[in-house]
Amino acid sequence: TKTGYIKSMPLDTFRSQRRGGKGVAGMTVKDTDEVYLLTSANTHDQLLVFTSRGRVFNLKVWELPEGSRVGKGQAIINLINIGPDETIQSLLPLSKATIGQKVFLFFTTKDGVVKRTKIGDYANIRNNGLIAIKLANGDKLVWANQTSGEDYILLVTREGKSIRFKESDVRPTSRDTMGVRGILLSKDDYVVTMENLTQAQLEEDKKRGIFKDLLVISEGGMGKRTELKQYPLQKRGGQGVKVAEITPKTGKIAGALIVTENDLELLITTREAQAIKLPIKNIPQLQRSTQGVILMRFAKNGDT
Repeated sequence: TKTGYIKSMPLDTFRSQRRGGKGVAGMTVKDTDEVYLLTSANTHDQLLVFTSRGRVFNLKVWELPEGSRVGKGQAIINLINIGPDETIQSLLPLSKATIGQKVFLFFTTKDGVVKRTKIGDYANIRNNGLIAIKLANGDKLVWANQTSGEDYILLVTREGKSIRFKESDVRPTSRDTMGVRGILLSKDDYVVTMENLTQAQLEEDKKRGIFKDLLVISEGGMGKRTELKQYPLQKRGGQGVKVAEITPKTGKIAGALIVTENDLELLITTREAQAIKLPIKNIPQLQRSTQGVILMRFAKNGDT
């Protein structure tokens, strides 16, 4: 959660529902708190925990407190040594074998700065954490993903812009360095999602007649799928293209995810810990410059 509570639950805790429903309570949160990050992991994975100050810590998934659907979890400050003004920004599950492979960690900041570093640089993380990226004043690390070195990177912003570029446009640098410009942002805009995929994935899916979509969800509970081919390959550092039509009804962009129709289900959660699980195939495929359809109705006014 935003104030630093964490818990684990079995994936079958939530049952699938039709889109447009209200879902169920996914967690108990205080009035001053909200759900912030959600990820899936295997029991024997390591969990890299990235903070607003650009530091990284290491937890074992099996050591995380397992709670009920409505339990609030445990304060993460009891598990890792973060500072009083430091917040958790990203969670990345990794299998033990991954650390020794020739792969990278790719970082994106709130202000659209990106960076790439060999994953081996994070093999030995101390109790006090390691510097994962140096940040400019006022910037925050918001996303960290594992990449192959030959991936495509897709960034999505709150004001509804997206850019797709080659990972190789960002040369690898060491841990304690700053990044380079990934997307040029307008005033008050910021990055909400980073996604990555390989050319091999695209070619394999194409042979099987499967095509990637970008699924976009807005703060108003609306969403849609759009064919990935509608997002042209560009050079990093540009303004990108429109990802959706932003209106008072839709609200700003809350998140995005690369999916296919063969992916089974999507779990959405709100800041007030309301959760709903939907079949991906029930979310319509629409053009980039459209609003989408209602995926979730809120139980409380003001929830997003």
